[in-house]
Amino acid sequence: MPTGGQAPEQVTEDVYRASTRLTGYRHAVLPLLDLGRTGTRRVGDVTIEVVDPVADYAALMESLFDFQRIADWLRGGHRICFDAMHAVTGPYARRILVERLGAPVESLLHAEPLPDFGGLHPDPNPIDAAQLVAASRAPGAPELLAASDGDGDRNMILGPDTFVSPGDSVALMLAGMHHIPGYRAGVPGVARSMPTSRALDVVAASLGLPCYETPTGWRFFCNLLEAGRIGLCGEESFGTSSAHCREKDGLWAVLFWLNLLAADGRTLPAILADHWGRFGRHHYQRWDYVIDDAGRAGDLMTALRDLLPALRGTNPAGGTIQTADDFHYRDPVDGSESAHQGVRLVFDNGCRIVYRLSGTGTAGATLRVYLERHVARAPDIALPTGRAVQSLGDLAAQLARIVHHTGLGAPTGRI
Repeated sequence: MPTGGQAPEQVTEDVYRASTRLTGYRHAVLPLLDLGRTGTRRVGDVTIEVVDPVADYAALMESLFDFQRIADWLRGGHRICFDAMHAVTGPYARRILVERLGAPVESLLHAEPLPDFGGLHPDPNPIDAAQLVAASRAPGAPELLAASDGDGDRNMILGPDTFVSPGDSVALMLAGMHHIPGYRAGVPGVARSMPTSRALDVVAASLGLPCYETPTGWRFFCNLLEAGRIGLCGEESFGTSSAHCREKDGLWAVLFWLNLLAADGRTLPAILADHWGRFGRHHYQRWDYVIDDAGRAGDLMTALRDLLPALRGTNPAGGTIQTADDFHYRDPVDGSESAHQGVRLVFDNGCRIVYRLSGTGTAGATLRVYLERHVARAPDIALPTGRAVQSLGDLAAQLARIVHHTGLGAPTGRI
């Protein structure tokens, strides 16, 4: 789209229809070009402009964040560690974090982009970024540790012995937005994908802001951004962004956290603890079940949908199920409908279970089970998240009859 956002379905359908009328195409044979030299040049009938995206991006970030304050914070002895995972954000991090903000070059891990990502899986999560997680748990860990993924659009945020879940991260961004120069005027609203934790909802309610719940997929945020309804959005799969672009932006999120730490003056664990003390903690974890037979995965979801009317109003494991549905979204901007976006079980005691299938096909599928438990007081706030949601996960497996349908007695992975 003109702003760089993902195209809505009606546009992609128009593109498809246009493609059916094509009768041919033209191509140009060009000489070898020096892509390291910016500027516009003409080769035959073709005009070519080479731009420096790193410089453009750095200028945009400097217009949003207080680079001087961050630089002073770093000069004051605070340390960071950014893992580019041998992917695209390496040059951006070097230009901004090292050359502009003054962080030591040793603050960057895997900063050289490599065709095979150096054999790594460039996914910023606790499993694939295990080296960064280990560094956060070591004595004398940096004040901020972060990673971004292969195409630079997702992020993971860590502090000393502290993992910030994506749901908590976007909620804390909203709560601390007044510290950030480019966002002091606030935002018109916020949004999260349906499976993402509801931590953002609580902060938005305290500020009197609308919080939209959308299906998974960034294009749903794009419609809200284009319409000026939101200025901050996030999803559980480590994606966060604002209205400065129409895509997830991993390095933007890292700079937001850097600015927040520099302006707030407290450590990341202290900011997080204070936030939980005020808003409660949304313990959140995703359990993945990799199912070899896609047909059996489909049967599980069909049986679960059939069970929904009977589950409403029941009281399993200490909480009454208030909502039991298959999430259906009507876009408030264009009126488009999106059905079957995930089965939701919402309890009156602050718990929630969401089931979604991912990667369905002839070879298999992954059942994603999202577990959320909101607690308001100690000692529940301090519980390890895995322990806090264990009984909810067991209930989720029991209600969906996961062992019966798949033979899997435990999740394949937990994130």
